[in-house]
Amino acid sequence: MTHYIPGFGNHVSTEAVPGALPIGRNSPQRPPFGLYAEQLSGTAFTAARHENRRSWLYRMRPTAEHPPFVRYEAAKRFAPGTIDEPLSPNRLRWDPIADTAPGTDLIDGMTTMLANRDPADLEGVALHLYAANRDMIDRVFFDADGELLFVPQEGRLELLTELGRIQIAPGQIALIPRGIRFRALLPDGAARGYVCENHGSLFRLPDLGPIGANGLANPRDFETPIAWFEDRDEPCEVIQKFMGTLWTTTLDHSPLDVVAWHGNLAPWRYDLARFNTIGSISFDHPDPSIFTLLTSPSDVPGRANADFVVFPPRWMVAEDTFRPPWFHRNVMSEAMGIITGAYDAKAEGFQPGGLSLHNLMAGHGPDLASWQGASAAALKPHKIDGTMAFMLESCWPYKPTRFALDCAQLDYDDVWSDFPKANLPG
Repeated sequence: MTHYIPGFGNHVSTEAVPGALPIGRNSPQRPPFGLYAEQLSGTAFTAARHENRRSWLYRMRPTAEHPPFVRYEAAKRFAPGTIDEPLSPNRLRWDPIADTAPGTDLIDGMTTMLANRDPADLEGVALHLYAANRDMIDRVFFDADGELLFVPQEGRLELLTELGRIQIAPGQIALIPRGIRFRALLPDGAARGYVCENHGSLFRLPDLGPIGANGLANPRDFETPIAWFEDRDEPCEVIQKFMGTLWTTTLDHSPLDVVAWHGNLAPWRYDLARFNTIGSISFDHPDPSIFTLLTSPSDVPGRANADFVVFPPRWMVAEDTFRPPWFHRNVMSEAMGIITGAYDAKAEGFQPGGLSLHNLMAGHGPDLASWQGASAAALKPHKIDGTMAFMLESCWPYKPTRFALDCAQLDYDDVWSDFPKANLPG
């Protein structure tokens, strides 16, 4: 059974073997049982105390012990780079990707769709889709470019990480910090979903401002795993993503050998049903920022490197109000996915497992059918139910990969065709 410790960014101490965690010193001369003390830093050493994220790991072998890495070529659609030609301003949308070949694990089943900025800039995000039907066997992965936010759409994932085990199902999310090694198992035999990769400042909970102390995502609902380890002396492939490219080496043991750890940099999971949605109880649809679950700030105050925004079941009660998201153009760029159900601003064509992109200043909003329905609806209290969508919004425009550009829906612009002209008096 997997156990968890609640709290977002809290300092956690946990050990899989009693006595493995040093007391009073981070790096004693002789750690218990001959373990190796290793610090994993998710921020610069000199980051302010309230932003400093790091954990001390006590492991069976140091991670410095490995042969050279060489290019990994098997994952053809994971981290291939984006298009080189000028980026068009066109809106884009995609159907769910086709099923992958039998025997495809999470890494080989990853497809990069969108990205912005060079990972070396320590800014920007990327959005990947995954479709896998095989456990990761005798191999682990880690991302040196950024932290990974897993958003399952179909089938469960069990993530065996250096710091513990996490299982998530559709309707839950999990974050693996930059550099943490993990293996993915598929309890249901197959799984599909999204991965949001953040190269910038670490995801955190947004400030609540006038909302006050409570609302949106609460820190107590984030769950961190307790210590767990593998003691396996047999070959294990290690694949890493570094500067936008995949690399591989092979160890003679499993690197998931952290016996104890303490700190505030750790994997976590979160149940999206616990998000406390805030909305209007008078008039007007609020800005989508009110649905922000996580944020990664940029160097410009108020302009996010990335916001992870969710659109869960919720009540709509506003008076004399067009209730779906209104037509808008935005300096932020919006990549959107849907986990289950339908999105209230699109009547069809946007399926669970699919994706859409509206880059900066691209006009978008409800399609014709959704506008007609919302404009004519009787404004009674109404619950949007059976749905869960998300948006990865960024201040940097997204570029698609060649694969993504070649498989985009060709008729997406048609959803905004045939709107009637306003009827002015006289």
